[in-house]
Amino acid sequence: MPFRFPRARRHALTLSAVVTAALALGACSSTAEQPAAKPAATAAGAFPVTIDSALGQAKITQQPKRVVTLGQGSAETAIALGTVPVGIESYEWGSDKTGYLPWIHEAVTKTGGPLPKQFKGGEDIDMDAIVELEPDVILAPWSGITKEQYAVLSGIAPTVAYPDLPWSTNWDQQIEIVAKALGKPGEAPELIAGVKKNLGDAAATRPQYQGKTFSYIYTSGPGTLGVFKPEEQRVAMVSMLGLTVDPVVGEFKETEGTDSALIGLENAQKLAESDLVFTFYTDEKTRKEIEAQKLYAAIPAVKRGGVVAGDDTSFVTASSIINPLTVPWVIDRYLPLIDKAVATVK
Repeated sequence: MPFRFPRARRHALTLSAVVTAALALGACSSTAEQPAAKPAATAAGAFPVTIDSALGQAKITQQPKRVVTLGQGSAETAIALGTVPVGIESYEWGSDKTGYLPWIHEAVTKTGGPLPKQFKGGEDIDMDAIVELEPDVILAPWSGITKEQYAVLSGIAPTVAYPDLPWSTNWDQQIEIVAKALGKPGEAPELIAGVKKNLGDAAATRPQYQGKTFSYIYTSGPGTLGVFKPEEQRVAMVSMLGLTVDPVVGEFKETEGTDSALIGLENAQKLAESDLVFTFYTDEKTRKEIEAQKLYAAIPAVKRGGVVAGDDTSFVTASSIINPLTVPWVIDRYLPLIDKAVATVK
């Protein structure tokens, strides 16, 4: 059962009122140029539209004008479709000196319009900030919002969550969901094709990548080791640049609810056939701790310098998300790092 506060009342709402209403509702229901944002188009004929998710239904009755996004990737797709969100979840770790993710700042600045207001997300979403933004729709198809958070959010505006599991929506599926929610489903194929073309054109300039295998690994501290699975977005991006996921990755059992597998540092030798290793570090101190581990340092690709690991947080963020804004922004920054690692392979 959808619930939405009339616009005239939203200014006076307190968070407690939203929570109360939402809980009551829950009891009765179960190398390219970065594309500039397109001019907003009328899509009245696309509404009403209902979008199902793992957490509930979002019934959008008319063209959303005030859009709020949670998680990652949805803001970029909305901008590419011509709708600059009024509010977005902040991501300080990946932001630059502007306080925004640089590709979002650049794209919105090109439109000449105001930048979205940023608010705290994650485990402690600033619900009051979202209420003040008076959204027509809340987009969170690639996020980790909980059932409890969804109950509150859907009491503020129709909320589009993930179709299956948190943080597991495929990049092209996310574009399709956002386009449908904004009344522009026909534009999704064009955006998807554009992303593929950007990566495919880059791959065509790097024939030396063909036949080279890689593993994309991560750690949560000394003694740990995990591997991202092929469908995970950062792995998919590297694959579309022409490299091949090491077949051994398919042998590792996926950790429930993720697109990755925790294999433990004791199994580091299983990555011996990976020509390259892709990874990232949260900070320089952590990097030194990880690289000092004997089992980690003994991985052949690591030992000979075949590691691709950016040290800029904006780069790490952009190379982890596939969408119409991140891909053109990151390609020219990515290729030199990969070239250097590929050169170590004999």
